[in-house]
Amino acid sequence: MSHLVHRSLRSNPPLAVSGQGIYVRDAAGHTIIDGSGGAAVACLGHGHPRVIAAMKAQIDTLCYAHTSLFSCESAEKLADKLVGHAPGGLTHAYFCSSGSEGNEAALKMARQYFLEIGQPQRRHFIARRQSYHGNTLGALAAGGNAMRRAPYAPILSDAFSHVSPCYAYRDRADSESDADYVARLAAELEAEFQRLGPDTVIAFIAETVVGATLGCVAGVPGYFEAMRAVCDHHGALLILDEVMSGVGRCGTMHAWEQEGIRPDIQVIAKGLGGGYQPIGGILVHGRVIEGLNGGSGSFMHGHTYQAHPVACAAALAVQEVIEQDGLIANVQAMGRLLEQRLTERLGNHRNIGDIRGRGLFWAVEFVTDRATRTPFDPALKLNERVKREAFDRGLACYPMGGTIDGRLGDHAILAPPYIVDAAQIEMIVERFGDAIDAAIASI
Repeated sequence: MSHLVHRSLRSNPPLAVSGQGIYVRDAAGHTIIDGSGGAAVACLGHGHPRVIAAMKAQIDTLCYAHTSLFSCESAEKLADKLVGHAPGGLTHAYFCSSGSEGNEAALKMARQYFLEIGQPQRRHFIARRQSYHGNTLGALAAGGNAMRRAPYAPILSDAFSHVSPCYAYRDRADSESDADYVARLAAELEAEFQRLGPDTVIAFIAETVVGATLGCVAGVPGYFEAMRAVCDHHGALLILDEVMSGVGRCGTMHAWEQEGIRPDIQVIAKGLGGGYQPIGGILVHGRVIEGLNGGSGSFMHGHTYQAHPVACAAALAVQEVIEQDGLIANVQAMGRLLEQRLTERLGNHRNIGDIRGRGLFWAVEFVTDRATRTPFDPALKLNERVKREAFDRGLACYPMGGTIDGRLGDHAILAPPYIVDAAQIEMIVERFGDAIDAAIASI
């Protein structure tokens, strides 16, 4: 019997004992392709020698220094690497230990910014339904994942309200063009500003490409430009959550680079450290930092393990490998191949409603009928069946239920490491397709 609180208390997961490249090996001797990088985390795969060497060197030098007393070289260098060139006007970085903590920091900094510049009446955040920003209470309140919010609804803050996601597969009317759809969503956001009081809104927060909750859903062309315009009109901030989609995952360093806009605060995590150490953070626009500096001169927030020397050393090494090995170019090339092979294998599948994604971040949504887009009965737990069948075939994918509204809908995500090659893409798609066929046949 395990004394560890696992995600399920009724069964123990396989015990992972080693990892190398895109593969993980369990205690039973099975070798599994990490086709989702865990939860889109393992961007360099497992056991990368340069990252491990950097961690060992940092451990030999300095393991911990509290940030109320010291800074450390690895954190300073990591910040320089990420924002030293001020991408999109982002000039400062704050490092914590997870994406949830990163979103909490973003929410707090956004609120404090308006206090510092003399707008204390701003107290509301607008987010989107079927989004996810983390499991801590503030981040969970910001998120729109109905299934994960439900047990804790009585203790979630009422500072957050939600508008529709940009989910064209299901929500765009057949008669609407992309421009019409964007205009409708912009009008909805504007209406929410008006309902709350335009000068009481702190920020609009959204995932640039929605991760686990919707399954790799990107905005249609012009969407984020329209959302940015509404925020700018009312003086609110735009917070972009790129915990899953950022740091190269979608084929550019920042997913927002493909949207023609820039955020005021960006949240990053998974691809930052690649799973080698727990790390997340926020990248902050210069004007936000200027607002804080012109007021109290400090960020009234902190964690014991923020800017942890070993975590920052690992993340710095991960970023150096991505840059030096040209891995974003590989994400682009292998992402195109992954899209092509998924389309060839599943594009005409009667139970695949949508194939969507960017870079090495792709999902398929399951339906009982492609014409009506009818979801499977959630009691069947199709996404879990796909996960099991894939695992039995030596592939790890990332499934989720409640795609549509927190109850209905199933999808599964593939997000292989940036080091994946063409032959491995072929194996991933072959095993994934076979797993889907087997899972549906089992119903």
